[in-house]
Amino acid sequence: MKLATYKDGTRDGQLVVVSRDLSTAHYATGIATRLQQALDDWGFMAPQLQDLYETLNNGKTRHAFPFDPTLCMAPLPRAYQRLKGQAYANHATLLGDAEVDLAVHQAASDPLLGAQDHVVCANENLGVDFSAEIAVVTGDVALGASADDALEGIRLVMLSNDITLRNVGSRVQSQPATAFSPVAVTLDELGDAWDNGCVHLTVQVAWNGRKVGMCDAGTDMTYAFGQLVAHASKTRALRAGTVVSSGTVSNAGFEKNGKKEWPKGYSCIAEKRAMEDALDGKATTDFMKFGDTVRIEAKGKDGQSVFGAIDQELAPLNA
Repeated sequence: MKLATYKDGTRDGQLVVVSRDLSTAHYATGIATRLQQALDDWGFMAPQLQDLYETLNNGKTRHAFPFDPTLCMAPLPRAYQRLKGQAYANHATLLGDAEVDLAVHQAASDPLLGAQDHVVCANENLGVDFSAEIAVVTGDVALGASADDALEGIRLVMLSNDITLRNVGSRVQSQPATAFSPVAVTLDELGDAWDNGCVHLTVQVAWNGRKVGMCDAGTDMTYAFGQLVAHASKTRALRAGTVVSSGTVSNAGFEKNGKKEWPKGYSCIAEKRAMEDALDGKATTDFMKFGDTVRIEAKGKDGQSVFGAIDQELAPLNA
């Protein structure tokens, strides 16, 4: 099933069930008003939400309405905990990061942005960079869970745009905002694209309307989500509603005529700059400027958008 959260003037919004083709939606009020409620009692509420989802897809709900992604908050607008992994060794290698082993870091979990909320920044010269990522939402995960057990604890999958200020040294200050796709989907919606904790879908990234990335999120994923979640739970339990992201989706390049090439493009500007440095000895692509837009989307085999699109503009403070 596909779930979203509509803006209603509150911090947690209103839970809605969205049809498979993202055309219609229905409030889940009779089951749960917020996504966190459903996650807290997933075994009881998920089957009811699934029934509503199937009825919606069959066109038999009485109060369905056209789905509007502009009204969406993040599916989980504020999370008890958000963790950021570095699942793609190629990304770490490109950026010259010595930390290529399995790593998961704490990240800000309030507030999380909706798919079409502006990215707001006080200064465009801070090195504003997008980052196309996959994120999962967990149920309760026990202390010391194995990778297999951790995988069983994953409830939902989303797309994420984790904004980074590359010219800011402090890890806390350099991570100002993260946005998520309009809808979060259950694992069964992914079909065979979900394979042992990897999402084998092409993540399409367009910057100012120009397609710059077509990376497969499953290919070259060094550490699958089961490993990321298990690593996070090694010394503590995770509660329902924990968000774990993959880090920048990244595919390895190959040698051609003595030079390295990356035919699938990039999912963040820092990778593009690293590619330029490797090929030409100098990075020439600048980071985002006010008015720039970024669109992140993944489509299934049928060509339909799976999560809906993240579509954001970089805007100045108090614009």
